[in-house]
Amino acid sequence: MAITQNYLISPVDVAQRRAVDIRPGDTVRVYLKIQEKGKTRLQLFEGLIIARKHGTEPGGTFTVRKVASGVGTEKIFPLYSPIIDKIEVVKRSPVRRSKLYYIRDKAAKEIRKKMRSLSGFVWEQPADTEAPAEPTETPEEVLEEVKEEKTEEIQEAENKKEE
Repeated sequence: MAITQNYLISPVDVAQRRAVDIRPGDTVRVYLKIQEKGKTRLQLFEGLIIARKHGTEPGGTFTVRKVASGVGTEKIFPLYSPIIDKIEVVKRSPVRRSKLYYIRDKAAKEIRKKMRSLSGFVWEQPADTEAPAEPTETPEEVLEEVKEEKTEEIQEAENKKEE
């Protein structure tokens, strides 16, 4: 970072990072820039956000937890770190706590079950994208279908009696 004419120039697009909507309970992919032997590559860290601290201020951080081979790993990422290339939300599960530290003590199976039960949660779509109404049948058509079904059932019952 360099100071030029009393302005601080950051290698990170602050407005873009401030607009990132990540919350505890979200499953995210964090792409990290790793420099090795003069080359830069991207490394992926995917896991559950268990905490977000200090919101969108300059010192804001978020904690991501993942379990690999039965071993839990947590990383704390500064929100405005230039090492982070991008943050991608994979799945959003509504939770009732802002800090999910209790997940450390739970079994991975329990966590998956809880998140799966909440993953069916559907966020409301905007009102302007309503689906067109499906054509409905008239009551007369429904009555005819019911009568046809009843006559078929009666015929089947008579055939069974004859046998």
